This record gives sequence, C-alpha cells and structure tokens, in this order.
Amino acid sequence: MSWKVTALAPRPIIEAALIAHEDAWDWDSEIIVSGSEIAEDKPDDWRLEAWLDRKPTRADKAALTRLFTGKAPPFQIEELPETDWVTQSQAGIEPIRAGRFYIRTPDFPASAEPGVVDFVIPASQAFGTGQHATTAGCLAMLTHMKAQGLVIRNFADIGTGTGLLAFAAFALWPRALGTASDIDAVCYDVVYDNALANGIAMGSGLGQLAMTVADGMENPVLQANSPYDLIMANILAGPLVELAPDFADALVPGGHLLLAGLLETQEAAVRKACRRAGLRLAARQVNGDWSILWLRKRHRYDGREA
Repeated sequence: MSWKVTALAPRPIIEAALIAHEDAWDWDSEIIVSGSEIAEDKPDDWRLEAWLDRKPTRADKAALTRLFTGKAPPFQIEELPETDWVTQSQAGIEPIRAGRFYIRTPDFPASAEPGVVDFVIPASQAFGTGQHATTAGCLAMLTHMKAQGLVIRNFADIGTGTGLLAFAAFALWPRALGTASDIDAVCYDVVYDNALANGIAMGSGLGQLAMTVADGMENPVLQANSPYDLIMANILAGPLVELAPDFADALVPGGHLLLAGLLETQEAAVRKACRRAGLRLAARQVNGDWSILWLRKRHRYDGREA
C-alpha cells in the first residue's frame, strides 16, 4: 500500500515549500513531492502533495513541516490502493501541439497536418509525455532554435525521462550523435521501448541514441561522448544551479544549453549560476509559471559575468 499527505494553502506558500524541497540536499528520495493548483477556477488556491510507500512516520511529517516558513498548514493523510500513479495520471491525456511536434498517447490517432512530427509516448513510469509546460516549452524552443539556423552534430538530453526531447532533437538534426541520461534506472527500458515505437535507432553511431543511467554529468558515457553542441536539461532548479559549471565544461565553445524545470521565481538563481560558468542568455520563453532558457557558451570565457 502507499500513502499520500496533502496540505492546502495559498499559492505563494506552496511555491515557497516546493523551492525549499528542491534546496533540501538531504531530502529522503522515497518521499515524492509535487504542488499544483486545486482547480482552474481557483488559481490562487494550491495544494502540496507527498507520496510515500509507507505510513508517514513522525520524522516524515517533521520533514514536510520544515518545508514551510512559519506554521505549516494541516496535513491530510490517506492510505491509497496499490497503483502506478504516474501511469494513472497520464492515462487518456489529450494530445498536444508544441512547435513542430504533435505528442500523443496510443489512445489517439496521428496528426494529419503536413510538416508536423508525430510522436507516440505512452503513459509510463517515467515523466515527460509533453503535457507538462516545461516539456512543451522545450519542444517549442527546439523548433525556434532550428529556425534560427542551428546545426547540431552532437547533443545530450540530461534527465531524459521518456526520451521525448532526444527524439525531437533527432527529428530536427537526424544525423547527429545523441546521448540521453536519467538518474532513474526505470527510464532505461522506457526510453528503449519509446525509441522502438517512434523509429529512433539506439546505439552509438550517427543518428543513433545512446542511453545511460547517471546522476549529473560525471558518467563514463556522457564524458566519452562530450563535448556537445547542445545539452538539454529539463529537471529542477536546484540541480540546474549545481550542474551549470559541468554543463559549461561539457559544451564546445559557442555550444548551446536548453534548460527547463524552473519556475519564473527561480530563474534569477539559475541564470546567475550560468553566467558564472560563462553561459550567456540567447532567448527565453515563459509557459505558464515556468521559464525555458536557451543559453550559449562563450567562445572564449574571460571569467566575467555577462
């Protein structure tokens, strides 16, 4: 059985708690936390939800309480039936159009619109179906980058989830070398299955995707395949700040970095870390509350902030 803890509060309080969660370096990885608005017609009323595979202990509840500044809102604790909640939440979701891409589950037919790249991404244990604003924003930004004349020969997708962003990069630059990684080992098989369903070749050659399980950039496959023309990372603001120097080191001079997974309120901290690493902002988009950043590595870094 699994358990869920829910706290209701105004949006600023929940957003602050989510930021505190990202900054908690010693957070128990078995406690999965998310936040969202309660309903579309109540945009200022939010909830924080935490999922555990055990009954919440006193220590678990204390950890959640520490996410809130001042008095924490009351917690509602409920026992849940054994369910794959990621699959459940993604089942039957509507297709989306983002940039040149049409993303759907197998429940829906392919798009008949000319020039649109169709991807089938089933509901699965990995995140990244394109429905989230950050993934859709990345697809739109990749389309914009291609329209600006970028030529990508070697890319990496960090925190790939379902593999969708890597697949999109191949659709735009089909002869590139591609590398994808995720900290979650379940993504390894998910990416392979999705690649097969979408006609993406797995391997280490031109037009092929190499998949590895990695925490950050210190991984033999990622290091062997670097330096990259393009790195994509749709993860969380905290890791983006921490990994900014590693991303810069793994890019060729003038290389490109596409970042997402950060709220607008977190953008300043991420951009500051990138400036210190010699990465300059080329373009930004906002999709809902989320920022999508395109940055470029200087051809020659002189140690000063942009």
